[in-house]
Amino acid sequence: MEEEILKVLKESQNGYVSGEEFSKRLGVTRASIWKHMESLRNIGYDIEAQPHLGYRLVGVPDKLLAHEIMWNLETKIIAKKIYSYETIDSTNDRAYKLAEEGAEEGTVVVAERQSKGKGRMGRRWSSPKGGVYLSLILRPKLMPTEISKLTLVAAVSVAQTIRSATGLQPLIKWPNDILIGRNKLCGILTELKAEQDLTAFVILGIGINVNTRISLLPKNATSISKELGRDYSKIDLTKLLLKNIESHYILFKENKFKAVIDEWRNLSAILGRRVKITDKLRTIEGQAIDIDEGGALVVRLDNGFNERILAGDVILVR
Repeated sequence: MEEEILKVLKESQNGYVSGEEFSKRLGVTRASIWKHMESLRNIGYDIEAQPHLGYRLVGVPDKLLAHEIMWNLETKIIAKKIYSYETIDSTNDRAYKLAEEGAEEGTVVVAERQSKGKGRMGRRWSSPKGGVYLSLILRPKLMPTEISKLTLVAAVSVAQTIRSATGLQPLIKWPNDILIGRNKLCGILTELKAEQDLTAFVILGIGINVNTRISLLPKNATSISKELGRDYSKIDLTKLLLKNIESHYILFKENKFKAVIDEWRNLSAILGRRVKITDKLRTIEGQAIDIDEGGALVVRLDNGFNERILAGDVILVR
């Protein structure tokens, strides 16, 4: 009912909608309308009420509410269904469970904060209020070994979104970090469930420090508000991000992944740089020279040989 009320308010031509008109259009009493208006105000909507005129929507909260994200989004695959939370353990864990229960491709889970946010290799992802924490269910036809391609899809989408929305110039540190200078602005966590040689589903988790207080973030992290010197709309950023993910995901599904790789190369923070890469078994050092068609990082070692890296922690040496 509250989503229907918001729809009527947003579509109102003269701004005001009378209680009588609401009652006729929605088939409920004026008293019921009043109760729903109070509920909307309690979650942050600024709704003005004037005698003889009715109700008018003055402002919306900058919160990751499903209705606000979906309003005029106009995507074909992504975000046809959104689960929105004030606080959740992990958006990735919730999305994973929904996917196991049969949630359709494009389903999104968002939260204002996470109490147990997840990073790569079992690390914790700091998730205080002010950020955008989002997990997306995808059901691509790909081998489990190709999952890194979707990490690149997400990274390019995030970097381009922030650039076009804010004017900032973030770069991508392979495989999953978005940087401003050497400071981390966003992390991406890709998880999957596979059956034999076929992927059942992929969870694409994205955490962006938007209006997060720097004092609440780890060392060497930054936020959009810190870099801009002002807050930025989380709703606007999220909507543009979902549109960009969809456009890049469609390229991937149409076997046009090379276009995504070309964009990644243009946004890379590490190509041409000396890097140190550590995984569970070893540490190597060399120059990052390219990313191949499978999404692997190509590193030229000091002995002159090239090595294809599929996973690991990357440190910029110089």
